[in-house]
Order: sequence, then structure tokens, then C-alpha cells
Amino acid sequence: MKNFTDQFPVLGQYIYANTAACGLLSDGLMEWRQEHDLDYLIGGSVMQMKSLSLLVETKRTLGKFFNCKPENVALVPNFSLGLNQLLEGLDAKHKVLLLESDYPSVNWPFETRGFDISYAKIDENLEDTIFKKVKDNDISVLALSLVQWVNGVKIELEFLERLKSDFPDLIIIADGTQFCGTSQFDFGKSGIDLLGASGYKWLLAGYGNGFWMCKEDIKEYFSLKGSGFGAVNGNLNAKDKILFMKHLEPGHLDTLNFGSLKYSLDFLSRIGMDIVETRVEALTAYAKTKFAEHGLLESYVVRRNQHGPIFNIKGNDALFHHLTEKNVVCSQRGGGIRFSFHFYNTEKHINDIIKSLITRS
Repeated sequence: MKNFTDQFPVLGQYIYANTAACGLLSDGLMEWRQEHDLDYLIGGSVMQMKSLSLLVETKRTLGKFFNCKPENVALVPNFSLGLNQLLEGLDAKHKVLLLESDYPSVNWPFETRGFDISYAKIDENLEDTIFKKVKDNDISVLALSLVQWVNGVKIELEFLERLKSDFPDLIIIADGTQFCGTSQFDFGKSGIDLLGASGYKWLLAGYGNGFWMCKEDIKEYFSLKGSGFGAVNGNLNAKDKILFMKHLEPGHLDTLNFGSLKYSLDFLSRIGMDIVETRVEALTAYAKTKFAEHGLLESYVVRRNQHGPIFNIKGNDALFHHLTEKNVVCSQRGGGIRFSFHFYNTEKHINDIIKSLITRS
């Protein structure tokens, strides 16, 4: 792992515990981006026409990485734009279940479109609450983040599989932005119908890229309207033959940004997502234990079996500034201080953070 962590210069200056806000740029990705733009500089449109194949390769890479047919993958600048486009084609008659205090880009697009909405409280009984509300309230759409952005609560993926099995007509829409890149994940075998994510966090791909992928059976529930030159790949005779996911790609796509996504997916694959997952899980378990020992976590977070690599502790501006002075990079979220740990972090980083918290208190 050392050869890979050396790819991130930031780690030589800071204790970086902020991947939930922004994943790190690697040396290799920076070099690739420089070569890409140098080719653009000296080739202009000649280079750009040749590089369009990179977009096709990016979809194939995403399909292989997550087990999804490339034609069921859409490249989008970010999760939020894709979700808003999708919901424009979903009938407002649907009864929707959301999670309280979920990421605004998950909840707000539903809340502003007139759907009949119920909410599930995020606590140690989250999965049981979701099941009961789906069963009792005739819910037809469940939309949620797989890992919560404020405190790292992680939905049990096995539960979503069971839920989909018990309610096959339920549409499950998931935000994987705080999840994808932390674990091996087989979308094809999951209970999720639509999965979207931005690439600038745990996928380490920089800003301006993301994706959506879908299961084949879900297409019948949507009537998508997005169209444009990009949706038909320049074929002016295909205006009325736009493929489902191409509705999310009406215009030109940036080969620099989506090439960055492909590069980072290949980078993670070279490490091995099994290795990344094992490392992230070990750091998550270690951090949860250490924070819990000092009474820094919400009680229901401690009681849950599964958790993502994100933690939130009580802390004011003074504590945040103290951590900043100690070269700890973190975020203020949800009225507290959020820490997040990727495979390039170490147990020493966590110990140093704990030490800074204790000395301050």
C-alpha cells in the first residue's frame, strides 16, 4: 500500500481526514491530465475527435467496476444534475420514502416536485423503520444515500436486497457518492434500481465527473425528456430513438473530467478493491472504537453494526480551529466536526486526532 499512498503529496503536509468533502488528487492523475491538455493544446479538434473514444471506454470501465451493462451507464457532471433529470421523467403520483437529514441533493429534488413524501428516522433501527414504512404506507419509491454524509451511518446492503425481494415493484434509488470507492460493489446483484455518484470524493477522480447506472426493468417507470446532439452521438436521424440513459447526456462531455474518472477507476483496480475495502473497514473499525472509548459518538452510531468511514463528534469553532492548527484537515458538518478516512490514512492519523481532541478538552 505504501507505493500507492506515496501518490498523494497532501499526506506529507497534513493529517488528511476529509475525503468525505474531497478526495485527494494523485500524482499519476495529475500527470495524465497534463498530457491530456498538452495533446489538446497542440492538436485542437483533431485531438478531441480522437479522444471521444475515451468516453466509451469510461462507460465500459464503470460497467466492469460495478457490474452494469455499459449501455445502462450515463456520464454526468455530478450526482445532483443526473437525479434532477431523472425525476423530471417520474410521475409525481409516486409515494416516496426519504431519510431525515439525508444529503440535500437527495431529498430536495423530491421535495420540490410535489411527491407524497414520508421520512424514516436515522437511528439504530433504520432498516426496520424503512421496512415498516414501505409495507404500511404503500411506498413506491425509496431514495437514500448508502452512507450518510454527516455521520457515516451506512445502510445494510443486504437489507436492500431483501427489501427489493419482498417488494419487487419498489423503486430503490441510491446516492453512492459517500460509498463508491470504499468497498467492492456489485450493482447487478444489488437491490438497487438506480445508482448515482459524483467522482470527486472516494473515487479520487477530481471534480466535474459522475455517473448514473440503472437496471433494465426500471426504465418502464420513467418518461425521460432530455435530448440534444450528445444524446444521439451526432446522428441527426436518431432524434426519436434516444436510448434511456442517453437522455442524461444531451450535450458534449468533457474528456478531461471523464478521462480522470476512468484513470482513477483503473488506479483503484490496480490496488485491488478487495485491498481497499479491507483497509477502509479496518480504519473504520479502529476509529469507531477509539472515538467511542472517549464518548465522542452518538449512542445510536455506536450501537449500529455497520458504519461507513465517516464520523461526527461534538465540537465548536474553537475546537475546529485547534485541529486546523494541528494540521488536521476535517470539516464542520451537522453542528459538529466530521472526520473521514480512506485507504491512504493510517491508525497513527486517528491516534493523533484523538490526542489533539483530548489535549484540547
